[in-house]
Amino acid sequence: MTSTETTTADAETVAGRAIANPVLTGFHPDPSILRVGSDYVIATSTFEWFPGVRLHHSTNLVDWQPLGGALTETRLLDLTGAGDSGGVWAPSLTYAHGLFHLLYTDVSTFQGGYWDPQNYVVTAPSLDGPWSDPVVLHGRGFDASLFHDEDGTTWMLSMVADWRPGRNRFGGISIQRYDRAAGALTGDEHMIFKGTEARVTEAPVLYRKDGWYYLVTAEGGTSWEHQVTVARSKELLGPYEADPAGPLLTSNGHPELTLQKAGHGSLVETPTGQWYLAHLVGRPYSTLGRCVLGRESAIQEVTWTEDGWPRIAGGVPADIVPAPLGVTVPAERPVSSEESEADDFDAEKLGVNWSTLRRPATPDWVSLTERPSHLRIYGGQSPMTRLRPSLVARRVTARRLTFDAVMEFSPRNYRQLAGITGYYNTQNWYYLYVTAEDDGTPVLGILACDSGKVRIVPDVRRDLSGVHRVALRLRFDGPELSFAYATDPGPDPQWQDLGPAFDATTLSDEYAAQVIDGEPAAWGFTGAFAGLWVQDLGREGGFADFDRATYQTSG
Repeated sequence: MTSTETTTADAETVAGRAIANPVLTGFHPDPSILRVGSDYVIATSTFEWFPGVRLHHSTNLVDWQPLGGALTETRLLDLTGAGDSGGVWAPSLTYAHGLFHLLYTDVSTFQGGYWDPQNYVVTAPSLDGPWSDPVVLHGRGFDASLFHDEDGTTWMLSMVADWRPGRNRFGGISIQRYDRAAGALTGDEHMIFKGTEARVTEAPVLYRKDGWYYLVTAEGGTSWEHQVTVARSKELLGPYEADPAGPLLTSNGHPELTLQKAGHGSLVETPTGQWYLAHLVGRPYSTLGRCVLGRESAIQEVTWTEDGWPRIAGGVPADIVPAPLGVTVPAERPVSSEESEADDFDAEKLGVNWSTLRRPATPDWVSLTERPSHLRIYGGQSPMTRLRPSLVARRVTARRLTFDAVMEFSPRNYRQLAGITGYYNTQNWYYLYVTAEDDGTPVLGILACDSGKVRIVPDVRRDLSGVHRVALRLRFDGPELSFAYATDPGPDPQWQDLGPAFDATTLSDEYAAQVIDGEPAAWGFTGAFAGLWVQDLGREGGFADFDRATYQTSG
């Protein structure tokens, strides 16, 4: 979508399907929603995954299609060494003065009260790019955003991090003018909002409506106490008064709701003057339990009171929300490629649903041309590395799904492995792999990593002597994960189950997060992935060829 390529909507009341939440399933947190003409775009956090900042497009707020990621080069983003759940936090996508502005934070630390957040902004005439070289902004805090005022000025907002022991580490929301022409912040920093008693005030987004400045923030932390708080002021620099009615949206205190963790929102106005809020949610597999799908994105309808405050019905997230007026919603819901896709690797580059870990898919380790109609992945470092992994994966978007791939791989020794994985982070994953024994025999096995402890799953070794092509399958079935393989990878492979049913809930935010003596030792901000993984621990030129990969959800 470009600034001029918009889809014409029918000027009539919508009939048919409503918005079904979450609109972006699986790992799609911290939505920044934007409308340009009749096109809507949501930008979401990607953390340690490439491409950075995932984009989705819609013309009706009901049906969303993935566009892929915006930050595709190390020129724009360098994630080498990024920690688990580090990297790109909470992007802000805006459009002004003929350009898309993408502001994003690269967070490198969260131990001992430090974050080391570095903010950048890039611009482009189209979401397809080309994106400008990044402008380096301040590192005072994360969850930054841009506000383009009616007088033509642009301002940068962010939370302010305070590292000092005993202080509120979420020190408040600050604003500073951004000089677009100079590509630099200018003037003084102004602290405009300290937050409410909910604390953990972050994710500021500013809007102007009917003579008021409205400041939307997230509070309460990113888990069950999460909320959206709104404050307003007649003056840009405040003072800002929080809505006396309390949070605009929260799931806190309502464990019966499907959508939990409701918070971190951004507003959008439709061409007909309606308002909606895009926001973060989680769907635990049990009451206030683990969320294997990670943090997802939902949309709520917003109305305004006579005295000018935004409201969401009941102040809680709804599963079903009316679609906006004046848009076309097909009677039959289109199936997204995030739900069902068979990739024969015939394209010139990876499809929009593939992501790579900590490094972009460059020809030195990912090739779709060396062997036509195959994806060749050259082996990287170990599963624990934060420097040079070779993992090509896609988000788990449903509780039940099947992911399978056909692989050709000739390992030289035990230092070379390739296969498929159910992955959360370097500390939590399952891996169905092929490697070689000391005598050169190719074998199939399973590795499991739980909180950083790696083990070989016993009694699953299979001799693959004489097998040149093998099909590998991974299934998520609610809280269980299982593997299978077939040595006849034709149209109708004869699958053989391998190994026990594993606990899929270890691939979740809640399981990954660790707090020691009140300090975060690890965070969990992403979600489960299914992917293709190759290691060449001796850096001896090992690679695997994947002929096909199929992803199919079933509820």
